[in-house]
Amino acid sequence: MNTHRRLRRFAAPALLLGSALALSACSAVAPTDPVSTDKTLVYASGDAEPTCLDPHVGGNYPQSLLAAQFLEQLVAENKDGEFTPWLAKSWTTSPDGLTWTFTLADNVKFSDGTPLDAAAVVRNIEHVQDPETKSSTGYLALAKVSKATATDAHTVTLNLSQPDSALLESLSQPWLAIESPAGLARSQDENCQAPIGTGAFVVDSWKRQDSVTLSRNPHYTTGKGEPALAKITWRFIPDSATRIAALRSGDVQMIDNAQPDTIAASAASDEIKHLDAPRPGSVNRIEFNSSRGPLADERVREALVRGVDVNAGIKTLFFGTATRSYSPLSSVEKLGFSEPKLFDTDVAAAKKLLDEAGWVPGADGIREKDGQKLSLKFPVSTNQSIPAEQSLFEQIQEQAKGLGIAITITPLDLSSWYEALGKNDYDLVSAPYTKVGPDVLRILYDSSGITPAPSGYFANHAQVNLPALDDLLTRAAETGDQTERASLYEQAQKTILEGYYILPLYDQQNHFLYSGKLTGVGEVNSVGNPLLRGVSFAG
Repeated sequence: MNTHRRLRRFAAPALLLGSALALSACSAVAPTDPVSTDKTLVYASGDAEPTCLDPHVGGNYPQSLLAAQFLEQLVAENKDGEFTPWLAKSWTTSPDGLTWTFTLADNVKFSDGTPLDAAAVVRNIEHVQDPETKSSTGYLALAKVSKATATDAHTVTLNLSQPDSALLESLSQPWLAIESPAGLARSQDENCQAPIGTGAFVVDSWKRQDSVTLSRNPHYTTGKGEPALAKITWRFIPDSATRIAALRSGDVQMIDNAQPDTIAASAASDEIKHLDAPRPGSVNRIEFNSSRGPLADERVREALVRGVDVNAGIKTLFFGTATRSYSPLSSVEKLGFSEPKLFDTDVAAAKKLLDEAGWVPGADGIREKDGQKLSLKFPVSTNQSIPAEQSLFEQIQEQAKGLGIAITITPLDLSSWYEALGKNDYDLVSAPYTKVGPDVLRILYDSSGITPAPSGYFANHAQVNLPALDDLLTRAAETGDQTERASLYEQAQKTILEGYYILPLYDQQNHFLYSGKLTGVGEVNSVGNPLLRGVSFAG
């Protein structure tokens, strides 16, 4: 059984840049009115354990999964892609798109008992933008916000350096969630241990390399009634077999990073249910570092794409849980553009391209040019690539060898993987990036993305440096005309695909399995994080 329900609940029209339209409604509410219980839900995560629970710091998906339980954002997004009130109950934008005004919801408190007010929102924006915070995801999302001002106790004004058609998309994400200023006033180490928010739960404790304990927030007001669960124990269990065994035995009630074979085996079961929550933003893809070595030559990039067949591997390794993509964008993004014919497998054509590029077969079958082997480094994060995906990479490695290309796959933990990227010590990389809306293309492929954020992370791993593409992405990010925006993003995607900077694979896999004894599972936020505030035990 599959379930999937977006948080977004108000049928208000999406706000277009350049309009003076205001959205106004009551606070976002949970889809059901759960009955309070004294029970504890045990969740087992296979993602890398965060180094900090504050999603402002760095800003990766494992942080968002946890933060979604105790932090909330200014706006939400509904299943139709419309932006709806959450901590902000209404907003307006100036005709030139450079001034946004948000009115906050009434009577909202942080879990420390302090009120949510405009000064708190301003402090959060300043915190994300402060280089000392070492933010990446949130920092990049707020790049065009030049100033935040508390106009009065419940009104926040954002001044932008340029129009930003993706501002609401960004503000709906957990990496821009609102935290208590009292919490932010602590040292970063202390705030990382237990951020303070307005969400349904509170961080009680964090036992590193083991678990985080959350309890019901006594000051929670933004949902419909108090959370049903008294506590959540969030365990870190890297081994997939151990996670599913714990779910089947009843030791845990929900797991993430469910493996394809396990999902398939559980499909007919009433005891275990499946939540499929595709992430927005980019697809899972292999990116080619175009700044160095053989892959600086478009002919070599095209040869690698045309010379390997990933379709069979996706079919056999993923048991129907993944569908081949031919787009830079996730299938949940309405403005995604595909061009399948670019990825037709043609080994003869691939070898001809390599010949034309001057790479000739050596004695060992690996091609050579000017005394150098056609050898490519492929660091793989074992925290981000599930075993099925790693097997797919090995199939690609073997097929590339038949072309005369040697690919060295190096499995790394997340911190070592980040280090390899930071040193530009890679030729191929698979790096999921989750962001609401097509503006993720600007983050990933604008030349400005080659420059690291304060955290040290840079997002343009393909190191695309094309002024014409930059222009398309800038114009798309600024226009309030939705038809023009769609056209510009289509042109940008065509440029990326036709330059063979990436090999698209499939949507970012975001599968959860949970006990059939749970009810209320299915509510997710804008980036596919399950919200557990409405979950309870049946009976």
